[in-house]
Amino acid sequence: MKFYSLNKLSPSVDFKEATIRGQAPDKGLYFPEIIPQVDQNFVNGIEKIPDEEIAFTIIHPYVGSAIPGDVLYNIVKETINFPIPLVKVNENIYSLELFHGPTLAFKDIGAKFMSRCLGFFSKERKEKQVVLVATSGDTGGAVANGFYNVDGVEVVILYPSGKVSAVQEKQLTTHGRNIHAIEVNGSFDDCQQLVKQAFADKELNHDLFLTSANSINVARWLPQQFYYFFAWKQWESKENPPVMSVPSGNFGNICAGLLAHASGLPVQHFIAACNANDTVPEFLETGNYKPKRAVATLSNAMDVGEPGNFIRVMEIFHQRIGDLKKVMNSTSISDVETIQAIKKVNVEQEYLLDPHGAVGFLALQQYLQKHPGQKGIFLETAHPVKFADTVKSIINREIDLPLAIQEILNKTNLSVNMNVNYSDLRDFLKQFK
Repeated sequence: MKFYSLNKLSPSVDFKEATIRGQAPDKGLYFPEIIPQVDQNFVNGIEKIPDEEIAFTIIHPYVGSAIPGDVLYNIVKETINFPIPLVKVNENIYSLELFHGPTLAFKDIGAKFMSRCLGFFSKERKEKQVVLVATSGDTGGAVANGFYNVDGVEVVILYPSGKVSAVQEKQLTTHGRNIHAIEVNGSFDDCQQLVKQAFADKELNHDLFLTSANSINVARWLPQQFYYFFAWKQWESKENPPVMSVPSGNFGNICAGLLAHASGLPVQHFIAACNANDTVPEFLETGNYKPKRAVATLSNAMDVGEPGNFIRVMEIFHQRIGDLKKVMNSTSISDVETIQAIKKVNVEQEYLLDPHGAVGFLALQQYLQKHPGQKGIFLETAHPVKFADTVKSIINREIDLPLAIQEILNKTNLSVNMNVNYSDLRDFLKQFK
């Protein structure tokens, strides 16, 4: 499998090179030259196939010969070594719980897969790799956990000051050793822009071996297809495929779902469920794509005004908005609506949503009200405890803290503070020469 740059100015590369580079030399995102098609017998008989075999079948065509089959199979097994259950919330709506991994968020899958791929590739190189990543919340903790103590890899995580939850901050700032957290006095978009400047810095990239662990990296993005197939495996109404509602910020998650669908996964329709950051909902309504400054919301991991992966979404549909709108719509949910959904579902269904899952739930509920007879799945992307203060104030009771969270809250924050100043980041990165 080869991957080409969406800027079309760099040569195509294999999975190894795409993973190591993160971005193409022309600063474009990598995209597979071919979208592999799954066998119909695989889709129809998926209930009898072990999860690790499902995941291996999906990812192997993309990886090709870059990683030996037996090594890749073990990487996949380690990546999905926690449950991903489909839970019934009401008669028409189900929750795909993606928060049972080590950092209680869906990004554990992509981060674990990528860290193990880079760990394998680093054995073939003498040069130290520096993973540079911006986070709006969950990416940081997942990357920190996935890459902690991986030989030959240093990790630098930028996060916006005061805009991640207390639990999220602890998960990305308390590891030490090869994990370095930078608290930026700005927004997630500022963090992401600093990362982009670093990758565009030719002199810095000559001195350092930089790569990214954001979902712009194919090794972070592609394995997110796994849980869409796991949802189908658990879906009982095979004659009536589900509507999939995906909380969406940087659009890597729903892009993986759309890629899985293009590969042959049965899905009735996709909903990109956004918060007040409504760049994509507005684009689908008006046809004009206008990135905006991100605004802070309760669902902070989705506070993205310029979704980095949306260009990949468009590429799946050959940059034709009309074709995209046949498969996906997008809606914006306010904080007030998010609060109401958390309260109502907790009382009526005795199910506790996190703010991101609440956005997904409400967007799905609104869609199903207009399309009677259909049923759907929303992705519950993080455990409510990661937003304990917010959720507690909404439901007026304490949330039981998992043991892992209790332990991490007592650890020391090891981050350094930085203004939105690229020269400061550049100086920080130079220590890894």
